[in-house]
Amino acid sequence: MVRAGSTSVAAGPTLAVVAREAGVSVPTASKVVNGREDVAPETRRRVTEALARLGYVRRPRFDAAKAPGLVDLVVQSLDSSRSGAVLHGVEAAAHEAGLEVVVSGGTGRTGGGRPERGWLDKLTSRGSSGVLFNLAELSASQYAWLDHHRIPYVLIDPAHEPPAGVVSVGAANWQGGVSATEHLLGLGHRRIAVIAGHRRMMCSSARVAGYRSALASAGVRHRAEYVRHAGFDEAGARLRTHELLDLPEPPTAVFVCSDRMALGVYAALAERELRVPGDMSVVGFDDLPEARWVAPGLTTVRQPLGEMAATALRLLVRMMRGERPEGTRTELSTRLVPRASTAGPPMSTAAGPGERPTA
Repeated sequence: MVRAGSTSVAAGPTLAVVAREAGVSVPTASKVVNGREDVAPETRRRVTEALARLGYVRRPRFDAAKAPGLVDLVVQSLDSSRSGAVLHGVEAAAHEAGLEVVVSGGTGRTGGGRPERGWLDKLTSRGSSGVLFNLAELSASQYAWLDHHRIPYVLIDPAHEPPAGVVSVGAANWQGGVSATEHLLGLGHRRIAVIAGHRRMMCSSARVAGYRSALASAGVRHRAEYVRHAGFDEAGARLRTHELLDLPEPPTAVFVCSDRMALGVYAALAERELRVPGDMSVVGFDDLPEARWVAPGLTTVRQPLGEMAATALRLLVRMMRGERPEGTRTELSTRLVPRASTAGPPMSTAAGPGERPTA
C-alpha cells in the first residue's frame, strides 16, 4: 500500500488510479502490489497489467552510491548446520562487498518453503536492496511482486525449477548421485538402495536420477522397491530404513540424499543391531559437520554450501548495480568424501540376476 511520506522515483500514478484502471478496489490493488495470495488470478492479471501500463513504481531502488547497503537472506530454518554454512558464506562475501545482511527464517512458518504473508511488505519497509532465498518455494505472485518492484533476488538451491530468467545457484546434484552410487558399485555392491528427500524437490530428483544412471551404466537393474522418500527428515529416514531391511532381499548399501537423513539410517541399523559398514554401507550427501562427528565417520558427497552462498551474494551485488549475469543458473561441482561408513558387501550376500560383481 502507499503510505504518507513515501517517495517515488518520479511523479506517477497513485494506487487509486491503478485500481480505477483495473476496475478493482484500492484494497484489492494493494494486495497485488504487496504480493498477497488472496486475489483471484484474473483480478491479479488485470491489476498487474494496469501497473505496467501506467508505470506505477512504489519506491526507489538501490543507490550504488550509498553504503553500506542492506540485503536480506531468507532461510528455511535457523536451527540447522546447513543454514549455518549458508549464512557463513553470505556473511563473508557481504563483508567483502561492504554490505549488511538481515537474516530471517521466513520460509519456515507457512510450510512448503514460502515466505509468510506480509513478509515482502516488510522488505520494502526496511529498505532492503536485494534478497537471497535459500531453499525457498516462491509463488507466481511473489515472483511478480519482486519483479514489479525491481528488487534484485537470487535463489540458493531452489526447491523447484525457477521461472525463466530467474537467477539461481546450486550444486551438481546429478553428478553427486552418480559419484555416490559409483563408489558403492566399485566396492562390489549390487543391491543398492536410495533414500531421497521430497519427490518434487529439484535437488532430490536430480540425485535419484544420478543414482539410476550409475546403476544403468554398470548394468545393474533398477529395483523400484529400493527407492524410498523421507522428505529430508531424520525420523522419516529411520522408518524407510526399517522398510528396506524388511524386504525379502534387503539392500547391502544405501545412498542417502542428505547427511541429516543418514543419521536416521544409522539409528535404524543400531536398533536392528546391525553394523555400519559391516552389515550395510551408507553414503550421505552435504558433508555437514555431523558427517565427521558420527561414528563411524560418514562417507558423503560434499556440496559447497558456503561457496554457493557466497557466489549468490556476488551475483546479487552485480544485479543491484544494474548488471545482468551471463547465465541464469550457476552450478558448482560436488565431490565424494570417503570416510569409514562404506566397505564391500557382506561375504554371505548372494548375487542375484544383474547383480554379479564385476571382475
